[in-house]
Amino acid sequence: MSALRVACQTYTWEMLGADWKGRVTDLLDWIAEAGYAGIEITHQMIAEFADRPEAFAGELARRGLELAAFAYSSSSGFTRLEARAADLAGARRAIEFLRGFPEPRLALGGAAFPDRAEARARLDHAIAFYNEAGRMGAATGVAVNVHPHSHFGSLLESAEDYQYLLDRLDPASVAFGPDTGHIVRGGQDLLTCLRTHLPRIRHLHLKDATADRQWVGLGQGICDFRAVLAVLDANGYSGWVVAEEESEAARVDGITAIRRNRQYLKDLGY
Repeated sequence: MSALRVACQTYTWEMLGADWKGRVTDLLDWIAEAGYAGIEITHQMIAEFADRPEAFAGELARRGLELAAFAYSSSSGFTRLEARAADLAGARRAIEFLRGFPEPRLALGGAAFPDRAEARARLDHAIAFYNEAGRMGAATGVAVNVHPHSHFGSLLESAEDYQYLLDRLDPASVAFGPDTGHIVRGGQDLLTCLRTHLPRIRHLHLKDATADRQWVGLGQGICDFRAVLAVLDANGYSGWVVAEEESEAARVDGITAIRRNRQYLKDLGY
């Protein structure tokens, strides 16, 4: 029997920006009703519970949900030395929020900077931040992973970028938390990437995209999720898999999107 646990990421609603008018408890209701076991929520979406982790834990428990991860990103892309102190302060707040949860995990956003001519130097700044945040988490029992993306300015897209990152992250304090959709949008072969880095992967996002980089629901793009999940099971992966959708359809109707994604994974046996 698979040990995989399936959670839902709240970015489906975060991408609405100012058009999002709901409450955190609405998200919890919809995610629980869709049949997920857990939730990954970002520091932008935690809203009224930002300084109330115990209250948030109570709301999760009332719905039978677990906190799979708390995601933290920064407008600096973690690549600007002048923002390092503020970025670390944000990570420290996130770690403090997480400390009382079972299996606490901080998911750090991918490095980004608009000028690719400075890519390696800027990525080195981000790696220094990741390692420092990882040490902070390790000191308080909070697991930390890095989550590369493929949005504008990403410095982590190619196989070479991923290898450069992982060669320099401290394996004792920072794990890898990739995303299937971002992997294929970066031009990588999905299964090769996962097999290459599986010993470092502790958290995985399931997201789908078309060959021309458009976001779609799970099973509607080029990601072979049956093969992905088989690789995880064959290698004894027991972490969370986090379903996420950024498509235009999800922007219009997020509830239907997350329900459909959960049913898709159930149909695959998960």
